[in-house]
Amino acid sequence: MKDIMTAPFLTEVRKLLQNMYRLGWDERNGGNLSYILKEEELTPYLDVTKVIRNNPTNFDAKPLAGRYFIVTGTGKYFKNVYDDPENNLGIMRVSADGQSVELLWGYADGGRPTSELPAHFRSHISRLSVDPEHRVVLHTHCTNVIAMTFVHPLDARSFTRTLWQMCTECMVVFPDGVGVLPWMLCGNDEIGVATAEKMKEFRLCVWGMHGIFGTGKSLDEAFGLVETVEKAAEIYVKIMNKPILQTITDEQLWILADAFGVTPREGFLEPRK
Repeated sequence: MKDIMTAPFLTEVRKLLQNMYRLGWDERNGGNLSYILKEEELTPYLDVTKVIRNNPTNFDAKPLAGRYFIVTGTGKYFKNVYDDPENNLGIMRVSADGQSVELLWGYADGGRPTSELPAHFRSHISRLSVDPEHRVVLHTHCTNVIAMTFVHPLDARSFTRTLWQMCTECMVVFPDGVGVLPWMLCGNDEIGVATAEKMKEFRLCVWGMHGIFGTGKSLDEAFGLVETVEKAAEIYVKIMNKPILQTITDEQLWILADAFGVTPREGFLEPRK
């Protein structure tokens, strides 16, 4: 059995979370990550027949039964993951009945998965229903996105249009737009259900005055989606109180979409002239 500390998926997760902390997106124990692992990438490093303990899911996760995940722990700090992954991360398998997760590695200090695990699992189920290659749910507290939710209408069409107009690459990276929710109490079932509904249509959902839930086929894709939205939000909060002399027009956004072979979300742009 190979040393799990050398596993590429673990190295990738450690580097990603360290980077997010350094960007200032994940203060204290803010943020959480869940990443679907393939059995063939896991078994060279871990005996998946040895279960350390079970944790209840507090949610019927049967659609995910048998799937493997690496998940950040509740109350854990992203800044500590790189140097101490075994205490701050856990590798688990969803039980056959979907009522618990079987811990296979990690949470060595007795910890548990993120308290937002039900919201993650609901979002995984939603994204897998529309994209079988989906693997990542990433929650983070992007500074400028949060700032933008205080001063911008919280509806998906207007929020997306503003972001598209801030930076040329936005139409290319997220032509499907972003979902948006008003402020809701975090860590409970209501916000998890609402987010999962948005995830049937969008790869990213903004939580008003809180942060972002982003998804992807890989860690790079999920992170790249979030950082592009955050960059656009940063531009917006820097210019919102200044006279705007020019912008990217809807006609130019159509030109961008054609050039890069992407399809803007229906109804989010004005019809072509």
